[in-house]
Amino acid sequence: WEHMRKRSLSVSKFSGISTNSALSSFLRCVGGNIVLLIQAFRKKFIIPEFDVFAKKINEIFNTVQKQTDGQVADYIPHLSKFSPELWGVSLCTVDGQRHSIGDTKQPFCLQSCVKPLEYAIAVHEAGTEKVHRYVGMEPSGLKFNKLSLDEEGEQDLPGSNKAEKFDYFVKKIAGHEYVGFSNATFQSEKETGDRNFAIGYYMKEKKCFPDGADMIDALDFYFQLCSIEVTCESGSIMAATLANGGICPITGEHVLCAEAVRNTLSLMHSCGMYDFSGQMAFHVGLPAKSGVSGAVLLVVPNVMGVMCWSPPLDRVGNSVRGIRFCQELVSHFNFHNYDNLRHFVKKQDPRRQDGDDRNESVFNLMFAAYSGDVSALRRFALSSMDMGLRDYDSRTALHIAAAEGHIDVVRFLTETCKVNPLVKDRWGNLPVDDAMQFGHDAVVKVLKDYQLVCKQHAETEFPPNIETVERMV
Repeated sequence: WEHMRKRSLSVSKFSGISTNSALSSFLRCVGGNIVLLIQAFRKKFIIPEFDVFAKKINEIFNTVQKQTDGQVADYIPHLSKFSPELWGVSLCTVDGQRHSIGDTKQPFCLQSCVKPLEYAIAVHEAGTEKVHRYVGMEPSGLKFNKLSLDEEGEQDLPGSNKAEKFDYFVKKIAGHEYVGFSNATFQSEKETGDRNFAIGYYMKEKKCFPDGADMIDALDFYFQLCSIEVTCESGSIMAATLANGGICPITGEHVLCAEAVRNTLSLMHSCGMYDFSGQMAFHVGLPAKSGVSGAVLLVVPNVMGVMCWSPPLDRVGNSVRGIRFCQELVSHFNFHNYDNLRHFVKKQDPRRQDGDDRNESVFNLMFAAYSGDVSALRRFALSSMDMGLRDYDSRTALHIAAAEGHIDVVRFLTETCKVNPLVKDRWGNLPVDDAMQFGHDAVVKVLKDYQLVCKQHAETEFPPNIETVERMV
């Protein structure tokens, strides 16, 4: 930062531009990208090969675009005016790297995607305990507009119209990028909101509202929130702020407390996708929220936020293309919450580092093998480290473990990690040769049995199928 500032001042001296003007121009250029610039100088991007990752996102986008199922929502008249051909995806990482493809500048209403933001702001302002006196946390298994109450608690958060405060927070969550309001949608919601009015009067009859709260005002505020407009680009920053623990990755501003973000992501994971929430948690394994405008807000914690938008919906009100994109994303990348419990699943990890980090990984891997530290090796494998890395002498962790006679390490590397036992070091030695040289007979047997399996399946993709290895070794 200081180097860049001095550079701008130096340029100003030679160009005849005033110092104040140069500084002003410099701050204007970098002000909205300071987090990104800091990470660039540190070479610490969460997705180091971002251009490769973006190319894969484009491929997934183009595949999903061919999906033509679903119907545009028409129970709110204004929503029915959107073309079913519209399709956009934007993503923003926790360090500010961004990528967009498709109709990502077209404004659309958040609809129910606003609910996690509304909840997060409420918890940030009032705390978990107070909010959950009025709001439950169990997935109901019922349709989103079902006329029902949880008999154990009150059903609406107390307070008057908070429109200005909410607008203030939402703009900060979106990094001060586009946040608008659709009056046409607002009027449509009010004119066709009979079911919402019915629920409101039912709650009023059951005395669910605190003293002094006005049910009609509360409904009016709800319709306003659903009518807030974003684009895929600004929506992805909202998702990224949640992925980043409440810190906006564009401005670096701490907008939401950690408690509010944790609670919000937990609820999104369990009940964010209407009647599809269970399947979403099972197959995608990430917090998400959908809206009948065709939006799907997806959070990959500590990595990035995604906003997908395409108006055609499935039978439960989720964007057909949005759901398919989420599924395809997790099928290619190990973003599912529990992918790392089965690290032999062949998925890409875009978080993998290279260069200097590779040297550190090699050192850590070899030292763990030398020390017989299976726990450390298991951590490395769960973090998607390449367990077949070689050192300067082309020796692998399997070479080191075999030479030291650490049979537990050898078994972990072969039976669990499926490393290649046929790699020769710079002197032409295999791991089994090292075990034989130092008289580790039990290790020799394990390696010979594993080598036999690998040689028998050399004509197929390496490593061999896990069930085959377990059966034959």
